[in-house]
Amino acid sequence: MSEERKAENSGSSSALKNFIAGGAGGVCLVVAGHPLDTIKVRLQTQPKVAPGESPIFTGTFDCARKTVAKEGFFGLYKGMATPIVGITPLYAFCFLGFTVGKKLQEKNPNEEMSNFQNFNAGMVAGVFTTGIMTPGERIKCLLQIQQASTGEAKYNGPLDCAKKIIKESGIRGLYKGTCATLLRDLPGTGMYFMTYELLLKSMTPEGKTRSEISPLMILTAGGFAGMANWSISIAPDTMKSRLQTAPDGTYPNGVRDVFRQLIREEGPQALFKGITPIMLRAFPANAACFLGYEMAMKVLNWIAPNW
Repeated sequence: MSEERKAENSGSSSALKNFIAGGAGGVCLVVAGHPLDTIKVRLQTQPKVAPGESPIFTGTFDCARKTVAKEGFFGLYKGMATPIVGITPLYAFCFLGFTVGKKLQEKNPNEEMSNFQNFNAGMVAGVFTTGIMTPGERIKCLLQIQQASTGEAKYNGPLDCAKKIIKESGIRGLYKGTCATLLRDLPGTGMYFMTYELLLKSMTPEGKTRSEISPLMILTAGGFAGMANWSISIAPDTMKSRLQTAPDGTYPNGVRDVFRQLIREEGPQALFKGITPIMLRAFPANAACFLGYEMAMKVLNWIAPNW
């Protein structure tokens, strides 16, 4: 292995650099993808309608149109303050977790990870992020749906939402949906990082290093990694959204009750509600995330090559 490749591998395995660059990537992801995330959550959580009645939203574009008409363009950005505040530590810990997951499996610092090892490292990243992800997702989802059906706002913002959840249910109320979040994020994050590393490796020209590939290749690999993630995460994400936005006591046994009720009343297809906005969002949002991460990593490697 060349000295240049060794230096690149050493820099890419730096926990501190991955922590900082991951936070930068996460901010890029939120800004690029939040409007479609709002649409996704509203489609996933809209109430079941009786035969002959029309749903609140008939699809992705209908939801976008009605949201903008009723709440203005920035209605699509409702709840964004929570992920923006939380996304820096969230993605910082996600990329840190991926680095830790790789280090737990490597036999020497210059070892190239297999696809299976990258998947395992991605699952470690999913564990790292759950503690931050769950309360943030709980608040975000409640803010995203609060005006969708009644037109009335119960919460004035993320802090007001958090205060009211704690007042009603205690701290544990913020962590409602933890198991559902793990069910979504362990395999999803494993697929996420495995796909990105696989595509980036396949697109790197012979004799070139990772740091020399073009932004277009990074965007392509990151976008498809996001779609691969959501292809296996959509069903548990739907159950998580239902659980986190339901009144306390609706599902005594958690995600198991959500699954049974959803299948019984709406059929298996209900697990995939919101898949159109998810996939429309997944490519640009995650392309932006990985581009932000790789650019930040380049800057860090230039500023502090020995970290």
